[in-house]
Amino acid sequence: MMDTVSTLDWTPADIQHKQFRKRLMGLDPKEVEQFLQMAAEEMAHQRMESADLRRRIGEQEKELKEYKEREKTIRNVLVNAHKTVEQMKANAEREARLILADAELKAEKMLQSAHQRLAQLHQDIAELKRQRIQLESKLRSTIESYQQMLDIQKDDDAQSDS
Repeated sequence: MMDTVSTLDWTPADIQHKQFRKRLMGLDPKEVEQFLQMAAEEMAHQRMESADLRRRIGEQEKELKEYKEREKTIRNVLVNAHKTVEQMKANAEREARLILADAELKAEKMLQSAHQRLAQLHQDIAELKRQRIQLESKLRSTIESYQQMLDIQKDDDAQSDS
C-alpha cells in the first residue's frame, strides 16, 4: 500500500524515495527503480510546466486587467467627450437662439424706428405743403396788393398828366 500521502500531493522526491515491500517472486527492483525515476522526472517536468503556465496565466491576467483598466479609462474619456460635445452643442444652440432673438428684437426696433421716421417724414411733407400753400397765398395776396397799388399809382399818374 502507498503511504498516507495523497496522489495529488506527490512530489518527484516522494516518487524517488518510495519504498516497496519485497516479496518472494516480486517485481524486478531495477525496473521499478527505473520506472520510478522516469515518473519522478516526468512529474518534475509537469510541475515546472504547470508552474510556468500558472506564472504566464498570472501575467496574462495582469495584462488583461491593465487592458480592461485602459478600456475603462478610454470609455470614460469617450463618454466625457460625448457629454462635452453634447453640452457644447446645447450651448451653441442656446447661444444661437439668443443671438436670433436679439437680432429679431433689433430688427423689430429698426423697423419700428423706420415706420416712425416715415410717419414723421409724411407729417413734415404735409407741413411743408401746408406752408407752401400758405406762402403762395400770402405771396399772391402781396402781389395783388402791389398790383393794386401799381394800378392806383398808374391811375393817379394818368390823371395828373391829363
